[in-house]
Amino acid sequence: MKRGFVALVGRPNAGKSTLLNRLVGQKLAIVSDKPQTTRTRIIGVRRYPGGEVVFIDTPGIHRPLHRLNVRMVDAALDTLREADVVVAVVDASEPPGAGDRFLMDIVRKVRVPRVLALNKVDQVEKAALLPRIAAYDQDVGFADIVPVSALTGENVDRLEDVLLHHLPEGEPVYPEDYLTEHPERFFVAELVREQVLRQTRDELPFSTAVVVDRFEEGPILRLYCTILVERESQKPILIGKGGAAIKAIGTAAREELERFFQTKVYLDLHVKVRERWREDERTLDELGVEGRRKRRRT
Repeated sequence: MKRGFVALVGRPNAGKSTLLNRLVGQKLAIVSDKPQTTRTRIIGVRRYPGGEVVFIDTPGIHRPLHRLNVRMVDAALDTLREADVVVAVVDASEPPGAGDRFLMDIVRKVRVPRVLALNKVDQVEKAALLPRIAAYDQDVGFADIVPVSALTGENVDRLEDVLLHHLPEGEPVYPEDYLTEHPERFFVAELVREQVLRQTRDELPFSTAVVVDRFEEGPILRLYCTILVERESQKPILIGKGGAAIKAIGTAAREELERFFQTKVYLDLHVKVRERWREDERTLDELGVEGRRKRRRT
């Protein structure tokens, strides 16, 4: 039997979260077309006939501009040091640039097996992949390079076989139906934030966060959440004329929450201004954004 931790790392929008959801077979990480959607490590456990894999989705590695972003990048780099296998997820549909080279410089220093998941191959001509694969192989020396499409599932089974091969031997420690260590409140905040990301634009998505104020179980799951913004001028944009924008966000989020929890949901959303929350350590702690902290390994 094989057992261990697999870290998914990459630049923003490389498709790490989509890949995590595909690997564990359930939506754990929110997805949007905005970079820096993932703000903290997301854990997903998958049991295979040959072992148990703890997948760790990480925030995209980028140049941090706020204390929030510093914590995000720190969480990704710390995960590299804790993993048994590191998967560098690269967007094959985008030409390599400075950010890609920066990522490869980091991955090159990793001492555990390194695997390259060349993602989004459904958007690329197959012939165009061969030079990319050869270049990465020569530059970094990956243990394996697997072209995949996290969106369609193409070749993901091959990636799973490769990861199990490189993991150390060990017995499973989680129950067979165990999925994640994150509490339910975490997924409430993330699913609401996903709709904020999808239905707002420009700077607004990056300066918003969601706090779960109350979580009341019963025949109907009653959820009360606050959406934080940084400036007073952002509040009316998020609410919209006659409350249309916040209503649209709430309706879409409630539908996602009902699918996730498999029950009827009442969702109450409010918008609150908290200036410079992205620089405030206490707010980041409240939001569960990890920094350089040791994660206890099981």
